[in-house]
Amino acid sequence: MSRAGYQKLEAELQKLKSEDRPQIVKEIEEARAHGDLSENAEFHAAKERQGHIETRILQIEDRLARAQVIDPSGQSLDSVRFGMTVVLLDTDSGDEVSYTIVGEDESDVSAGRISVTSPIARALLGKAVDDVVTVRVPKGTREFEVREIRAD
Repeated sequence: MSRAGYQKLEAELQKLKSEDRPQIVKEIEEARAHGDLSENAEFHAAKERQGHIETRILQIEDRLARAQVIDPSGQSLDSVRFGMTVVLLDTDSGDEVSYTIVGEDESDVSAGRISVTSPIARALLGKAVDDVVTVRVPKGTREFEVREIRAD
């Protein structure tokens, strides 16, 4: 994952532990004070939310423990690699698109960041400028020409 992605996960983990977890404990205590727990919808909702928070904390801790932070700035720009931005020409429409290949937790297609596990990213890895790439996507097959590779 990228340094920014790692830091974003660290910030989310910190928020979950320092803000969300204590808040849900207060909500559970308040719901308990309302009496009979078997018919207390607030209590059950708070307990369910607590379960979601604890699960997310475990997921993030696991991802951070196994993370390998990659900095693309020192890498050669001769072929597409993780963390690099690729400018592509859609050979069918003639449109240029730009994608940065990032980790799964960092992907946001609307911002031009695609997951390294996506079909387009997998097809692009290892390609060089002027290579033509055929990608199977849900809407069929698309063909792209690699126009530029850069480490942003």
